[in-house]
Amino acid sequence: MNKTLAQWLSHLETSHSNGLIDMGLERVGEVKKRMGLDPSCPLITVAGTNGKGSVCSFLTQIYTQAGFKTGTLTSPHLLKFNERIAVNSQPVSDEAIVAAFERIEAARGEISLTYFEFNTLAAVDVFIREQVDVMILEVGLGGRLDAVNVFDADVAVVTSVDLDHQSYLGDTVEQVAFEKAGVFRSGKPAICGQNPPPQSLVKHAAAIGAPLLLSGEDFAYSKLENQQWSFHFHPRQGLGFDTDYRRNRNALPIPALRGNYQIQNAACALSAIECLYLILPVDLGAIKRGLLLAANPGRFQVLPGRPLTVLDVGHNPHAARALRQNLMALPFAENRIAVFSMLSDKDIDGVLEIVKDQFDSWYIAPLDMPRGMDVDALRKKLHTQGIEQIEEYPHIADAYRAALAGASENDRIIVFGSFHTVAEVMDLLQQG
Repeated sequence: MNKTLAQWLSHLETSHSNGLIDMGLERVGEVKKRMGLDPSCPLITVAGTNGKGSVCSFLTQIYTQAGFKTGTLTSPHLLKFNERIAVNSQPVSDEAIVAAFERIEAARGEISLTYFEFNTLAAVDVFIREQVDVMILEVGLGGRLDAVNVFDADVAVVTSVDLDHQSYLGDTVEQVAFEKAGVFRSGKPAICGQNPPPQSLVKHAAAIGAPLLLSGEDFAYSKLENQQWSFHFHPRQGLGFDTDYRRNRNALPIPALRGNYQIQNAACALSAIECLYLILPVDLGAIKRGLLLAANPGRFQVLPGRPLTVLDVGHNPHAARALRQNLMALPFAENRIAVFSMLSDKDIDGVLEIVKDQFDSWYIAPLDMPRGMDVDALRKKLHTQGIEQIEEYPHIADAYRAALAGASENDRIIVFGSFHTVAEVMDLLQQG
């Protein structure tokens, strides 16, 4: 019997013997080969601890506005699996994904694949059949051993590097950086949005002969006083560009995505666009429209109405620092309320230490999944950080309802800690 998409996803969550994560490229690479999945269009791979989704959104909207058919793979999804596989920013249909899953199933034979490996192969299969002009693939975890890395990038971006997923990527920033630099390819531009860059990333790029473009050296931005900014692309000699290659993109609008760091993410995206300019030329109008149309739900997403409510999927210290900066830039709030939960394998102590001074009260609830922290563990973590103003609820939706019911229009509610935390509130809001 043919499976529906929901049945397929339920099957994939339990079918692979090693669970949802099983790093390595041999199995997925063999199935890719059997399926003949060899993209003929330019391919951009985006890795990094934070900022990947924003860079993918900027690239998607700008290329779409320039008239190119654009395929984008992102993860995880918030409400529907289809969000992960989009053409011109629109999620593809259940039927297209199921058909791709069936082709993967027929090709894999004895090879077991994880949920994310099915996801990655399906996306590229759909994009090839849709005959897209450019593919944008967001790395799921790390880079070197991530399923996305079975496809060779024409341009690779590493947005930022910090500690996350230490059990898979290592306990130091240099170890994590080496894993992320694994998406670089010999002779193909590699972009790093972090300056100074980790030395392991620089050394790996040099070792394989990948021209490394660095923020602040080969590309930069300057903010103007009138809510505009300029982008400057001036690669150093020896990176494969003409010796006098320079481009300035002036009078750009502040991106629709909230947060000061989004201009840095936009600069990474524009650098990738410059690297492919001779193949995929993009005019200034498309860039301006794309910056204003870019959307990345759940990333410091401000909801309409009062009290001021923000959704943020940040779940590691790097994201927590960005969240804190954004919160400090908001107008005064009489009472600052956190609706919060995290997964047990995340650095909850590091996150709480960074943001605890930005909240007056905490509404907590467990996440209903194997990796979710129960309410007792959450409470103990908050107490360890000296947080005492805590209310407990059985579900995140209940915590959010209670926070909303008790808040005045001059208060502020921040829902954060995990994609799953935000997704539960978004699902509640969608139900009306």
